[in-house]
Amino acid sequence: MKIKNWYSDKKPWIITGPCSAETEDQLLDTVTQLVDNGFDTIRAGVWKPRTRPNSFEGVGKIAFPWIKKAKEKFPHIQFAIEVASAEHVELALKNDIDILWVGARTTVNPFNVQEIADAVRGVEDKPILIKNPINPDLALWMGALERFDAVGIKKLGAIHRGFSTYQESIYRNIPLWQIPIELKSNFPDLLLINDPSHIAGKRELLFEIAQKAMDLQYDGLIIESHRSPNEAWSDAAQQLTPKALKEMLDSIKIREKSFPNKDFKNELEGIRDQIDETDKELLEVLSRRLELVKKIGQYKKEKNVAIFQLDRWNKIIENRPVWAKKLHLDADFIKSIYQDIHDESIRIQTEIYNEE
Repeated sequence: MKIKNWYSDKKPWIITGPCSAETEDQLLDTVTQLVDNGFDTIRAGVWKPRTRPNSFEGVGKIAFPWIKKAKEKFPHIQFAIEVASAEHVELALKNDIDILWVGARTTVNPFNVQEIADAVRGVEDKPILIKNPINPDLALWMGALERFDAVGIKKLGAIHRGFSTYQESIYRNIPLWQIPIELKSNFPDLLLINDPSHIAGKRELLFEIAQKAMDLQYDGLIIESHRSPNEAWSDAAQQLTPKALKEMLDSIKIREKSFPNKDFKNELEGIRDQIDETDKELLEVLSRRLELVKKIGQYKKEKNVAIFQLDRWNKIIENRPVWAKKLHLDADFIKSIYQDIHDESIRIQTEIYNEE
C-alpha cells in the first residue's frame, strides 16, 4: 500500500471540540469560543459507543441541525465526527460532515471496518481518520488503513489514542509510542495525529502527551474542549475550555524537522555511532544470558524439574529494579525488560523440554 502525503497546510493540524454534542446551546457556544481562540477544525461526538450500556451514548442525528447552524455562522470551519456503521456514514455525508473518523472500538472488528470502507467508496474529498484499535495490535490498525486505501480513499490518516491495559498506569490508555512509530515506519507519508485526551484521561497530563507527540513529529492533535468541562456529559475530566486549550498549545515547543547545520549533524552522527557500538555490546551480553538459559533448561529437563520456578522469578523481579536504581535507571522500565527476557527464557526452555 502506498499512502500519499495529502495534508500540506500549516502544521500541527489541531482538531478540537467537545467529546459530545449535548445540546444546541452547548455546541454553538463551545464552537464560538473555539473560533474566537483561533480553531477552525471542530470535532463533536454525535454517537458515543460506550463500554457499558445505560451511560450517555450521544444524542444521535438530532445534532446535525446544530452542526449546520454552527457551519452557517462560521462558514470557514470544518466538522469531524465518529462513524461506526454504514448508516452513520450515510447520515454524515447527507449532512455535509467534512471529516470522518473510525473509533478504537470499531477498528478492532474487520467486519465493521469493511462495512464502513464500502460505505465511503468513491468519497475522495473527505479525510478519513482511523483510530488505533483498543488492544495493542499493529496488524489490526494497518489492516483497517489498507481496507480504506483499497476502496480508493485518498485523504487517509491515523489517530493514536492509546491502548487499554489491565496494568496500573497513570494514563487512561497507555500510549505505547513504539506502535505508532512502527506504523509510521511502514507508511512514512501517512498523516499521524495524536489524541492526548484519550491517552491522558485527565487534563493535567494533556500538555506532557501533546508535547511528546510534537517531539516525535506527529502531524497534529485531536483534543477535547468544552465550554464547561466539569459539566460535560461524557469525559469531563479530560476536557479543557477553549481558552485553556489555546494557552496550553501556545506553550508547546515545535521542533525543527531537519538539522540546523552540518556541524550539528556530524556531532549527532558521532553520538549515534557510540549508541550503535553500545547496542552491539548489549546484544552480546543478552546472547550470553540466553545461552545460560539453555544450560539451565537442559539441566532442569535432566532432573525432571518444572520450567517455571516462582521463587527464582520473584527474586529477579525484586532485586533487578533495585540494582537499576543504583545505576539511575527507571525501575519500571527495567522490570518490563526482564518480563520480556523471562518470557523468552520460558519459550527457550519449553523448546528444550519438547525436544526428543
